[in-house]
Amino acid sequence: MNACEILSHVDHTLLRPTATWPEIQSLCIEAIAYQTASVCVPPCYVAPIAALPGKKPVICTVIGFPLGYDSTAAKVEGARTAVAQGASEVDMVINLTDVKNGDFVCVTREIAAVKEAVGSHLLKVIIETCCLTQEEKIALCRCVTEAGADFIKTSTGFGTGGATLEDIRLFREHIGANVQMKASGGIRTREDMEAYLREGCTRLGTSSAIQILADCARQGQPYAE
Repeated sequence: MNACEILSHVDHTLLRPTATWPEIQSLCIEAIAYQTASVCVPPCYVAPIAALPGKKPVICTVIGFPLGYDSTAAKVEGARTAVAQGASEVDMVINLTDVKNGDFVCVTREIAAVKEAVGSHLLKVIIETCCLTQEEKIALCRCVTEAGADFIKTSTGFGTGGATLEDIRLFREHIGANVQMKASGGIRTREDMEAYLREGCTRLGTSSAIQILADCARQGQPYAE
C-alpha cells in the first residue's frame, strides 16, 4: 500500500482548541497537495475555509465535540449550520450519558436527527470506545446502523484511549452493510494506518499522517510505488 493510497483515506485533522488561522491554512494547503480525503477542523473555521480563493479541500467538521452531551437541538443546529457554511462532512459525538443510562432509543433518535440535518452529506458518528463496555459498543453499532449514519468512528482523540484493531473488528461484525468505519486517536505509524485500512476502515483520523509518511520516505520506504 503506497503513501498516496493511504492519504486518500485520511481526514487531515487539526482540532486543538488553540489552533490558529495560519495553522488551519497550512493544513488546507497540505491536504490539497497530498490529496487527503478531507480536512477536519473546528466549526468556527468552516466558513473561512470555504471562502478561500481557488482550490479548497473537502471540509469536515465536528459537532458536540468532544464530550457529546450537548442537546440534540444544539447538535442539529450545529450540523445544519456547518453544512450551510460549506462543510461536506460532519463528525458528531454521541451523548454518552444516554449510553450509560441504557437509553439507546434516544441515541438512535439523536443520530437520525443529525443525519436528517446534514442530508446527503456524510455523517460520521463518534462513539468514544474508551468509555464503553463491549455490550455498549455492540449496541451502538446497531444505533448507528438503524439511524442511517454513514460511518461509525472510534474516538475523539481527546479521551483516555483511541482506536484499536479489536474495536474495528467488532464494528465490522455488528454494523450494517451501508455503514463504513473510521479509526481515529493514537494512529502514530505507517504500520498503524495500513493495519486499519486492511481491517476495512475507509477513513483514518490523524493530524500526523503526512509527517509520518514523509519520515518513512526519508528512511527509504517507498512513497508512491
